[in-house]
Amino acid sequence: MSRIERINQALKKEISNIIQNELKDPRLGFITVTKVEVGRDLHYAKVSYSVLGDKIQIQKAGKGLKSAAGFIRKLIAERIKMRYTPELSFKFDNSVEYSVRIFEQLERIKNESKNNH
Repeated sequence: MSRIERINQALKKEISNIIQNELKDPRLGFITVTKVEVGRDLHYAKVSYSVLGDKIQIQKAGKGLKSAAGFIRKLIAERIKMRYTPELSFKFDNSVEYSVRIFEQLERIKNESKNNH
């Protein structure tokens, strides 16, 4: 595993922990950090996340994460020893939602197939 991959994993674990256990913002319901990608210079990190909920909950979670980014970054600086603590940008990851829709479509097709035989 490369140095960048280890940093990505460490950041993902710590950001997930902070969101689940330390942020008290009611907008942040069921959020899962799906991926963290730091830039080569380690100054920026894209944090992909998914949310269990509808579009309104997704929007609220995005606003909550954006407002908490500085606080999360401060906690990371205290906990993970790095020369630079990256600026965090949060991006909604709809791949989980997409997978669920595909699964539901496959189930519907399977059930229709059973009913037609």
